[in-house]
Amino acid sequence: MKIYVAFDDTDTIDCGRGTGKLARWYEDKLPVGVKLVSIVRQQLLVRDDIPYTSHNSSLVCVVEADDESVIPAVIRSATEHIAENFVEGSDPGLCVCSENNKALEKLIPFGQKCLVEKVTQTEAHTAAEGAHLSGHGGTNDGIIGSAAGVGLTHNGMHGRFNEWIHNGNKLRDIPETTTAGFLRSIGIELISMERSGSSPKNEDTVMHYGWLRPLLFMKKAVLPVMLENPGQWGTAIRKKGTVK
Repeated sequence: MKIYVAFDDTDTIDCGRGTGKLARWYEDKLPVGVKLVSIVRQQLLVRDDIPYTSHNSSLVCVVEADDESVIPAVIRSATEHIAENFVEGSDPGLCVCSENNKALEKLIPFGQKCLVEKVTQTEAHTAAEGAHLSGHGGTNDGIIGSAAGVGLTHNGMHGRFNEWIHNGNKLRDIPETTTAGFLRSIGIELISMERSGSSPKNEDTVMHYGWLRPLLFMKKAVLPVMLENPGQWGTAIRKKGTVK
């Protein structure tokens, strides 16, 4: 079964790392019998009256376990992980919820609301009733983003993958030039942005320009690509500053 472990606001603008790194480091702290399958970055509303560090995004570690009995151990390990990496001036929040928890019925619309409106900690606690939600320093405002992250990730229609693990393959280890067939073999679906309707053949190459970040869409990892030359494709979404 899947368990969502969401972190938010664990950094400061000058601490040298973002919440994304903290989420990736958490893989080494997982309890026995729990494995990381992906990390999803959820971008929330950016507005002048909403406090955030740099982008107002939360990171959700999607882990797998046999059953819910591991959740207390997951909560302990995630709490210890935040404490070990706490940065003065940050406002960390943690939300942990299994895919079978009825709290998701409220967390999904709460997450969607965080995309368009400013919300409060009280609303976050109400939405997460029945799941684990806790603040770990500062104003504890991170509970808002972590609760939203769980709802949006479970809903499966928003976010992008910061990490994807399949049969030992990780996003950050995939060569800059790979093949469409390899990406499909590890569960990443390719969607062509070409008006002609053409789509990558398995033997076609795909260039990701050092930044491979599939989108979370229809509960799948989906990578938009564009044809650059015959048999050669490039990712349609690239890191700012990347040029062809």
